[in-house]
Amino acid sequence: MSSATRTARPTAAREPAGEVLREIPLPPYVTGEDAQFAVRAVVVHAPRRWSGGTVCRNDASPHPCRLHRWGTRVLALRGLHAADIAALIERGDPTAAVPPPRRPGA
Repeated sequence: MSSATRTARPTAAREPAGEVLREIPLPPYVTGEDAQFAVRAVVVHAPRRWSGGTVCRNDASPHPCRLHRWGTRVLALRGLHAADIAALIERGDPTAAVPPPRRPGA
């Protein structure tokens, strides 16, 4: 058996710069339940300053982690702006209601 078949994939923290883990697929359309899961993802996986830089508060992987990126993308598809998402993170409540999407130009 060759060593190539036995080697394990390195953890996210040890992957070379530029190599990104596969992204979590987005839902074909964003339901209210998807949006609520996304709120939980961005709040629970919020950034935290650490001696080595900014890491995910939940699992200490480099921030933004896969779930935080997924949650941000889902909320953006739902119509939330970066400021709305930042306000959810600042609030720190993973069960917070999803704010209604802003109207274009608002």
